[in-house]
Amino acid sequence: MILVTGGAGFIGANFVLDWVEATGEPVLNLDALTYAGNLENLASLKDDPRHVFVHGDIADRALLDRLLADHRPRAVVNFAAESHVDRSIHGPGAFIKTNVEGTFTLLEAVRAHWLALDAAARASFRFLHVSTDEVYGSLGPGDPPFRETHPYEPNSPYSASKAASDHLVRAWHHTYGLPVLTTNCSNNYGPYHFPEKLIPLMIVNALAGKPLPVYGDGMQVRDWLYVKDHCSAIRTVLERGQPGQTYNVGGWNEKPNIEIVRSICALLDEMRPDPAGPYARLVKHVTDRPGHDRRYAIDASRIERELGWRPAETFETGIRKTVRWYLDHPDWVARVQSGAYRDWVDTNYAGRSTA
Repeated sequence: MILVTGGAGFIGANFVLDWVEATGEPVLNLDALTYAGNLENLASLKDDPRHVFVHGDIADRALLDRLLADHRPRAVVNFAAESHVDRSIHGPGAFIKTNVEGTFTLLEAVRAHWLALDAAARASFRFLHVSTDEVYGSLGPGDPPFRETHPYEPNSPYSASKAASDHLVRAWHHTYGLPVLTTNCSNNYGPYHFPEKLIPLMIVNALAGKPLPVYGDGMQVRDWLYVKDHCSAIRTVLERGQPGQTYNVGGWNEKPNIEIVRSICALLDEMRPDPAGPYARLVKHVTDRPGHDRRYAIDASRIERELGWRPAETFETGIRKTVRWYLDHPDWVARVQSGAYRDWVDTNYAGRSTA
């Protein structure tokens, strides 16, 4: 069995589904079910004995100790995090609590569990920490992509909190010998993505005939990674990664935000035409967010060179699958758009003037 934290969120749920399908190994899934955690993402595993769900927080040491003692996982994969930049600007405290204090508590619980294992189990145990490319800061237009040795230069409360968690994980390896692995991924997209992030927000708003808010000039560049490719990368790193190492995981798909929005509009024009006209008519440029990093780009050559992993999807194939999924799952979209979600969207965009 492995322990997955944050396994009801977007990437975590996709990973749990992928893990059970690909390996058949049981998963102990710990999630606090905050705004982006959704058990409906795991509905297909509801009666599957290979999936054990526990509602709880990684900052709860007593709960962690009990779960580790009862289930004795051979590995821990840590997805649990507050992860939305805009939310971190409006309320940074929650990001410090979960991403820094929670990671510390989890590391200490796992270290105690690891030390209690017999020699063989201790040697094979792994703690994999899932992080982000945002810890590296922002790149200029002609700068080379982020490599694992790039200095940390976080620019938002979210990325600063994730950078802190990365440093804790590194320190627990170098100080205590805990066999850790860290992955820093680029922007994920795909099924079950909470509709506050760019791609699902554009799809959902377009289908509802609402404005498609694009920050500033829309020329912020990101590398885009289909979530199922990310899941396969994590499985690869967990199986073959070198303890203490960091692996960048990217899709080799650098694109500006405005191009992403136009691609979504074009696919919706094809798959679900709007009698009122092309969806691109709904694009509205709004005031940029504070401290918005201009460009992220991932150099994922280490994971390819050392572990043999490359993404299976291009952006064109991945975005088509993503748009199709949202068109095919209107009930999921309707249920996830709770009153709290609508309140959040209103809070974030109400004060942004049209640019």
